Amino acid sequence: MSETTPQEPAPLSESEIVASRRAKLKRFRDELGFDPYGRREDGLLAIAAARARFSEEAHVAFDAASKEAKATGAVPADARAVVKVAGRIVQHRDMGKLVFLFLRDESGDLQVSVSKAAVEANAFELAKAADYGDILVAEGPIGRTNKGEVCVWATRVSLGAKSLAAPPEKWHGLSDPELRYRRRYVDMYANPETARVFAMRARIVSRIRRFMDARGFLEVETPVLQPIAGGAAARPFTTHHNALDMPLFMRIAPELYLKRCLVGGMRKVYEINRNFRNEGIDRSHNPEFTAMEVYEAFGDYGTMMELTESLIHHLACEMVEERRTAGLRVGGAGVSGGPVLPWGELDIDYSSPFVKVTFEELFRRGAGCDMRDFAAVRAKARALGLHHEAKLDDWLVVNEVFEECAEPLIDPCRPTFVTDYPSAISPLTRPHAHDPALCGRWDIFIGGMEVGPAYTELNDPDIQLAKFTEQLKGADDEESTFRTLDEDFVESLRVGMPPAGGLGIGIDRLVMLLTDSQSIRDVILFPLLKSMAPKQEGDGEGGGEGEGGGAAKSGGHA
Repeated sequence: MSETTPQEPAPLSESEIVASRRAKLKRFRDELGFDPYGRREDGLLAIAAARARFSEEAHVAFDAASKEAKATGAVPADARAVVKVAGRIVQHRDMGKLVFLFLRDESGDLQVSVSKAAVEANAFELAKAADYGDILVAEGPIGRTNKGEVCVWATRVSLGAKSLAAPPEKWHGLSDPELRYRRRYVDMYANPETARVFAMRARIVSRIRRFMDARGFLEVETPVLQPIAGGAAARPFTTHHNALDMPLFMRIAPELYLKRCLVGGMRKVYEINRNFRNEGIDRSHNPEFTAMEVYEAFGDYGTMMELTESLIHHLACEMVEERRTAGLRVGGAGVSGGPVLPWGELDIDYSSPFVKVTFEELFRRGAGCDMRDFAAVRAKARALGLHHEAKLDDWLVVNEVFEECAEPLIDPCRPTFVTDYPSAISPLTRPHAHDPALCGRWDIFIGGMEVGPAYTELNDPDIQLAKFTEQLKGADDEESTFRTLDEDFVESLRVGMPPAGGLGIGIDRLVMLLTDSQSIRDVILFPLLKSMAPKQEGDGEGGGEGEGGGAAKSGGHA
């Protein structure tokens, strides 16, 4: 007779998994007496805090006392800390009279050992039958196993929430990027690095606020719903207010309102806000994003440069220390001993001072001609294949050639300020007195991305009115948005706005850089995704995420 190899049972379908879990929910409630959706629990510790209460000395003493008690029948003295934790089951091993579980919360993983002799009978049955993804509460002394694993030796186990959904395959986490974004609530506990990035993001934003507050800036809030879309070059989302019967736009930038604060007498203001731009989606653009705008009366783009460099250098130093503490990779010392952080294959050196180069100099190096020689610039544009150049204003052609030829020359591993942009493409910026063709504007580039601009703000109401009404030949809808006439804002300038410096920083892009995240969707909890196609009978997951094309240059930052 030939021997036959036993076949492994066929894996359960998703519907069979859900049916099994619903049956367990009924059993937990009806037979074991547990509320499958838990109750209030006081005294819970984060898993990392519970782990920190482990004492090797107390464990060794208890171990010795237990061995002695076996001979005498006495109850061993136990000085181990008693902890109560809650988390989602990410590992489960049933050894008969002993069940080993690993629970996970946002601070980490911890083993829980459940012995039949140490807990109530219904609690032991709960531990044996619990599924991956169930949320359990466990209480008991914290010690370690014979193999050295720190664990809670449970004296009480209860249910926090029964998970009815099928877990990620084999509990190695979601791997498909789209599913991770779409089911972020699973991604965050199935992939601990995801939760770590969002915890880092929260700390980065808190540090920004502390830095700005320490510099004497006042945080304010301006409208999200605005009657006129202005303050940036972007296509807005439109909506309608029924009670007032008026069209409104979702904020593309808070600039014009923050400047009104300067008119009103506030000297130093900032806002960390959500902006909305009706544009494409790609690695560094999301239609809904977070930015910080800053305005300082009697400052200029130079004061904003010092503020920005100090802030980003400070954040990078803090992140180096945070990554070292977490055991994550950091780079070596930078050119002046400053912080170096990894970003994909790059090591970005945040040493101070940052690199500074003028727009005109960088243009000349990249294009091989002077940017004011419009005939040569147009010839370069045609050589680059920009055949629509004939339809564009001279300065718009200069800007397109700059983006094609000059921006790639910027070292992605060094934060770089590109200064003194052409006035014609910067309609909210004050022209230089010595050369009105140029203005007090810079953009900072890090890792090949534009992270934000700053301006010496235009506060002459007559020049501002002229720029709002000026039309550049070939300007698209987004460029034209810059020139939307906000009569009330012009009137505020007539009241008198002090000279000022203004700054916009894309928080999402900055967080990408500081957390070594390669896509803006990795640092936005719930990024906008294309709707799933309706699921048909017999279909798997339907519909994919749409990658929008032609994202506006300004989409990821203020």
